[in-house]
Amino acid sequence: MPEIGEVARIVHYLKKHLVGKTIAAVKTQEDDIVYGKVGTSATAFKKAMTGKKVLDARQQGKYFWLVMSSPPHPLMHFGMTGWMKFSNDDTSYYKPTKQEEEQWPPKFWKFVLETAEEPKCEVAFVDARRLARIRLVDAEGDKMRLTTPLKENGPDPVIDRDTITLEWLSRKMRSKRVPVKALLLDQANISGVGNWVADEVLYQAKIHPEQYSNTFSDDQMKQLHNSLIGVCKIAVDTLADSSQFPENWLMRYRWSKGKKEGGKLPSGEKIQFLKVAGRTSAIIPSVQKKTGQVAGDVSADVEDSQEDVDGADSASEEEASKKKPARRTKNSGKAKTNGAQAGKEPKPSKPVKRGRGKPQAQVEDEIDEPDHEKEDDVEEEQGRKRRKTAAAASKSSKKSAKDNALKEESAVPKDEDHLGRRRSTRISKA
Repeated sequence: MPEIGEVARIVHYLKKHLVGKTIAAVKTQEDDIVYGKVGTSATAFKKAMTGKKVLDARQQGKYFWLVMSSPPHPLMHFGMTGWMKFSNDDTSYYKPTKQEEEQWPPKFWKFVLETAEEPKCEVAFVDARRLARIRLVDAEGDKMRLTTPLKENGPDPVIDRDTITLEWLSRKMRSKRVPVKALLLDQANISGVGNWVADEVLYQAKIHPEQYSNTFSDDQMKQLHNSLIGVCKIAVDTLADSSQFPENWLMRYRWSKGKKEGGKLPSGEKIQFLKVAGRTSAIIPSVQKKTGQVAGDVSADVEDSQEDVDGADSASEEEASKKKPARRTKNSGKAKTNGAQAGKEPKPSKPVKRGRGKPQAQVEDEIDEPDHEKEDDVEEEQGRKRRKTAAAASKSSKKSAKDNALKEESAVPKDEDHLGRRRSTRISKA
């Protein structure tokens, strides 16, 4: 997913090729998810953009927008696989292993903007998985950050550096009890930090991603703050070009897993992968050691107190399990009766072993669209389940009808005819 650095890269190219130009023509393709999920349409987008001048391109975390000569202004989010391509420049921040055949408009395009001025330039928004979002915001250009969804997102570590002070971050961390990586990924806390940026921030700060956010010392808080600001600034300054990242960055080696000499740093330290907040996390165990309570290592009393903070889901699950009646089998009643008659005492049940809990925090990349990254997969899965359930019900119904017919047939005595008269065993005389 494009994060703070990758979005800064696109804003750079928009300023280079689009700002100050007039949009002469707009091509769009209707998409009731990319446009429709946020209350607009390709037709409305085309009407709003045609003939207007682009005054600026701006960013807040993973969101970016164009400031037009008059409202509404287009506000965009790339989702998992969205991107922008230019007809006269290469915006890619990595080289794919398999070269694709160049074509224009590019595959999976949602809109194409064409400038009126020379040299001509066309800008295309593409998204293969349809998890991106394109909306129109009817507000003044300098008031965009006061509108939804930007106002619900946290400050940007680069643009709002003066806001994200050490004191601010310390209060934020100690006011919550979640794995520190989950806190960093939550866009309601801090805008722009995604999976690889969070891993880099925590590695540079020597902090384990699973450790609870309210268990760090003042020195660790300072390390984390310096790392957060530093990593995000470099990601933006380099426009997410990994070849320009410092040699001591984890990001330069985390994708080498499976390759020769891969899965470790040049020093020989191994890169370990684990799931935190629903995301694959890369860590160096020898550097990122646990110095406080971690989600999987919490004692029973801490778990009980945790329910007051963020255990609403577990509490509701426990209540539901109490209300759910136990399943009974045909012989369960007999077994209990026979056991009582025989005078046998029931065996004491074995104590339940407490297993290591797993972090339950599921972080949403966008707070205003919590499920948009998995929405298509979920809808497809639900459709498959409904079809499977219907097929099973139909099969069960047919089987039941067949069984009933066999029962009725077997109920008729063999020595009676179909009229119910008993057949004579004698041979009638002529």
